[in-house]
Amino acid sequence: MTTTIGNPTDVVELLSPELTADPFGEYATLREQAPVLTGTLMGGPPMWLVSRYADVRRLLTDPVFVNNPASVPGAAPRDRFTIMKKLNIPTDLVDYLADKIFEIDGPDHRRLRKLASRAFTARRVARLRPRIEEITSTLLDRMAQAARDGSPVDLMEAFAYPLPITVICELIGIDEADRPQWHDWGSVLSTPMAHVERLPTVFRDSIGQLLDIIARRRAAPRDDLISAFIQAQEDDGDRLSDREMVSLVFTMVIAGHETTTYLLGNSVLALLENQDQLALLSEDPSRWPQAVNELMRLGPAQFGQPRYPVEDVELGGVSIPKGDPIIPLLLSANTDPRKYEDPRRLDVGRDTGHAHVGFGQGAHYCLGAPLALLEGEVALNALFTRFPDVSLAVARDEIPWTLRPGFTRAERIPLHLG
Repeated sequence: MTTTIGNPTDVVELLSPELTADPFGEYATLREQAPVLTGTLMGGPPMWLVSRYADVRRLLTDPVFVNNPASVPGAAPRDRFTIMKKLNIPTDLVDYLADKIFEIDGPDHRRLRKLASRAFTARRVARLRPRIEEITSTLLDRMAQAARDGSPVDLMEAFAYPLPITVICELIGIDEADRPQWHDWGSVLSTPMAHVERLPTVFRDSIGQLLDIIARRRAAPRDDLISAFIQAQEDDGDRLSDREMVSLVFTMVIAGHETTTYLLGNSVLALLENQDQLALLSEDPSRWPQAVNELMRLGPAQFGQPRYPVEDVELGGVSIPKGDPIIPLLLSANTDPRKYEDPRRLDVGRDTGHAHVGFGQGAHYCLGAPLALLEGEVALNALFTRFPDVSLAVARDEIPWTLRPGFTRAERIPLHLG
């Protein structure tokens, strides 16, 4: 039986209409009535769901839990083709899509993470601020132009998407002419079950484009991450294969803009609904870095990659067999009153530090977190400074929560710029 949250014996569908409409309320019920229970995603095989902060943090940080089921001792060899066949993926593309950086463990994960971290060092991220400010200013100019006759402007299309996709593509080395398709591809890849028929073409075209860019950078290197990967490969071929390079770049492009896009959209909605908090930020802009961290605590990340215990474990008072998949419910953990006072309230003065799990924790903590926080700080400060009277162009209940695997966000946010 699949149901909404409430009965510990029932199976929770993570994309149920009830949870989509009210994630905060539904997770609150789950935390108190069934903090560890069985769930499913899009009708797939059953998994354990863990909702309380302490249990989620342990799941993310304790090495007894791994990201790759093949890392479980005695596990049967993983059939990487099973899911790919379900998604209609051609077999010649499987090697590029399997074993992404957030789905592997041990030495291979550390090796790839060390290479990828070159893009997100504190110094390199700090150097990006002027460029992020420049892109932000350009986008705000375009929004003002589009709204000059009083027409509403869609925040997601005009601002929340183009800012992070431009930044991550420039950082990685995807040319401007190659970027427009990533908007469409990203939408398809983020909701695969809704686009099964298109997936083969999208995967083939996106991977083909990356292979072409890598070939161009081999011929003419630039100051970008793809060129750095190529150099690392030339220095020591064992450090990075061609397949791994494509998989790593593919993952970074998708992951590098999705979270920030949804963070920007959700944050604008949250601040328009909490004018007292917006006023505090207007009075003291130095609060913005802390505020963006607080906004990330409240979304958009809803749940994370499954983990697998390498031995029988007890979690939240429930015995879980070795190898069973366990999903960390990030948003539920971030709104657990055992961790945060009045957790559903937006408080831009709340010092969450790095305690919240919106970016994960442990060995798989999001590499791009510093960049996402910087983009959020620059973009939101500039938006509300440029348009202090900005308001929703429709009633708030006309912008429902939309859930795609792992994220809560709005498809469109029409704004009057004032």
